[in-house]
Amino acid sequence: MNTIDSPLLGLSQRLPPTNLQAEQALLGALLANNKAYERVSEFLIPEHFADPMHGRIFQAISRRVEQGQRADAVTLKGEFEHSGVLEEVGGTAYLAQLLSAMVGIINAGEYGRAIHDAWLRRQLVDIGETVVNNAFGAEPELDGSGQVELAEQALFDLAAKGSNDGGFITFERALTDAIHIAERPFHRPGGVSGLSTGLRDLDKKTGGLHPSDLLILAGRPGMGKTALATKIAFGAAKAILAEARAGDPNALPKGSVAMFSLEMSAEQLATRLLSEESRISGDRIRRGDIAQKDFDKFVQVSREISGLPIQIDDTPAITMSALRTRCRRLKRTKGLALVIVDYLQLMRPSAGTRPENRVLEISMITQGLKALATELGIPVIALSQLSRQVENRDDKRPQLSDLRESGSIEQDADAVMFVYRDEYYLEQKMPKEIAFEGSSDKFHAAMDEWQQRMDKAHNRADLIIAKQRHGPTGTIPLLFEGEFTRFGDIDLVHSDYAG
Repeated sequence: MNTIDSPLLGLSQRLPPTNLQAEQALLGALLANNKAYERVSEFLIPEHFADPMHGRIFQAISRRVEQGQRADAVTLKGEFEHSGVLEEVGGTAYLAQLLSAMVGIINAGEYGRAIHDAWLRRQLVDIGETVVNNAFGAEPELDGSGQVELAEQALFDLAAKGSNDGGFITFERALTDAIHIAERPFHRPGGVSGLSTGLRDLDKKTGGLHPSDLLILAGRPGMGKTALATKIAFGAAKAILAEARAGDPNALPKGSVAMFSLEMSAEQLATRLLSEESRISGDRIRRGDIAQKDFDKFVQVSREISGLPIQIDDTPAITMSALRTRCRRLKRTKGLALVIVDYLQLMRPSAGTRPENRVLEISMITQGLKALATELGIPVIALSQLSRQVENRDDKRPQLSDLRESGSIEQDADAVMFVYRDEYYLEQKMPKEIAFEGSSDKFHAAMDEWQQRMDKAHNRADLIIAKQRHGPTGTIPLLFEGEFTRFGDIDLVHSDYAG
């Protein structure tokens, strides 16, 4: 290993990884036969070369080949002479020397991968140096945890842009994968191809929650976004556990549901889940206004659901890089089947990034969540607030344009769902006798009309699927029990429901 003495450190410092022989051999192969370019064009760029001169030559070869022109020692000599940079690339003699450095055209792909690997390792060296310098105080405003997040983000970015995986998949393999997906409903309870949400009509409309999908669940405050998200988390966890124990009652689930609660603590979220399942008002639980039998039921339900594979992280204002790291760790240790983020606008972009405005910041977060869903092969549900412009309309049913920073959210999402409760707005429109100037008949008539509308809307909610990339849109009626903040299926014909 080549080393140089560093008078500053008093240590031997290793030179950055390079493979100049591979660079020369590849350029020689390309100059001898331009068809060899096809073996490296998908993943190699000029910046990957350790010698800038080699990068410039590769760039010239790439440009000519992609324009359908011949790229050899003669044509490059003329181009470099015309540009006045022939001497900067070693002159005519060096171009001829590259041809003699060629070992074989068939090895061009191997040369390219060797060059790419050396570039990756040089980037890792740079990241390592930055980590060390920051730890010694090069960035005083970054504390220890911020430096960890910055390093994680740098490694993630390198992994994302440094990968040379990908390419075509045969149609036969794609068809086989499609058949496997279509086969899942026959073997899963409820007949859904994806992960069950625990809501019958939602599963029918979407086929369940599918890997790599980013789903946005949005609504105004008071609509019940968190309650619906916990219902879905609960339903998904039940489905994961049931699938694991279908053959063995003692089997451990192969996946888990990760809930990132940025607004509520883990204890508050657990209390809400217990309230939903035990049908004991969460408000009464907080005030201690429960009888002994209610408390006994509370304890019994907690024992029944304690084995569900749900993990809660209540870190406030969590960054995208921290969320990604924790999801990777959970997938590695306990398995991961679903991620829920409550809610989007409370997240922060990764440490070290300073977006120019809020729209760009949200865009970075939604892109990060979509990348996470794709990387880990899991569905991600992100809750989102709606803008106040909804309140200014007579018809307060939400639309895609009501999403805050809607451009990036709508673009990155595979599905956008709105939760809407007409009862919430009707309660605010209760007629006041003073507004009718003493006319009791008009007041009573208005009250009767209002009461009829309230009766119709009571315990009703609508889940509006405004966008679904892989299926139909539409509205799903749901039951909502406000006392327990609990959603469930509703039977419009028989007026009963299954929770």
